[in-house]
Amino acid sequence: MSDPTTHFGYEQVPVPEKARRVAGVFSSVALRYNLMNDLMSFGLHRLWKAFAIEIAAVRPGDRVLDVAGGTADLARALARRVGKSGEVWLTDINREMLASGRDRLFDDGLLMPVVQCDAEHLPFPHAYFDCVTVAFGLRNMTHKDLALSEMRRVLRPGGRALVLEFSRVWKPLEPLYDLYSFKVLPWLGRRVAHDEASYRYLAESIRMHPDQAALKSMMERAGLERVEYFNLSAGVVALHRGYRL
Repeated sequence: MSDPTTHFGYEQVPVPEKARRVAGVFSSVALRYNLMNDLMSFGLHRLWKAFAIEIAAVRPGDRVLDVAGGTADLARALARRVGKSGEVWLTDINREMLASGRDRLFDDGLLMPVVQCDAEHLPFPHAYFDCVTVAFGLRNMTHKDLALSEMRRVLRPGGRALVLEFSRVWKPLEPLYDLYSFKVLPWLGRRVAHDEASYRYLAESIRMHPDQAALKSMMERAGLERVEYFNLSAGVVALHRGYRL
């Protein structure tokens, strides 16, 4: 019997190989990740993340988990919201991305726990966190259903999970968006990050990711309730929020 496969962009690969190849992508781009985010999104990623922070509505004393938090954009903002009486845990499966995030936290004078771990097997107790966030990370996970179930497991009753991710753009904009994704992004990757292939994978992985309604259903199957989503920038990005009740 052949090994099960999954998608890596448009390519079908054995399940164990996807994690290795995704790790290679982020190890390659880690040093220029923040610069590329600004260039690719024309700075809009900062507004998308700021909106997610507002919707998260964390308060002083809350416990927050940032899954696949990478360079710590969300974790830094969340830490300021929960204050010294709260906790924010920054996690990522990729060591290079996590090291970049840790350094940025130190630069800001934020001393908070940083954990390298797999989002599909979170090393945290049941019902520990008030809020769990993942921004532009779910798309790269092999078993998204397991990751969502883990996010729910570590939430306390009444806690909420937020997923900020690329989604399906408004249909009239699709031709222009496709041109930008498959021509401009790889070109930027080659010129700025010296890695065209990783940004071609980015464009492909967005197309393979569940759309707004499908992700909402996945979150509900994972046990999250009152799931809703907010389209941002004409659906280029969507923010999903669900609760453990």
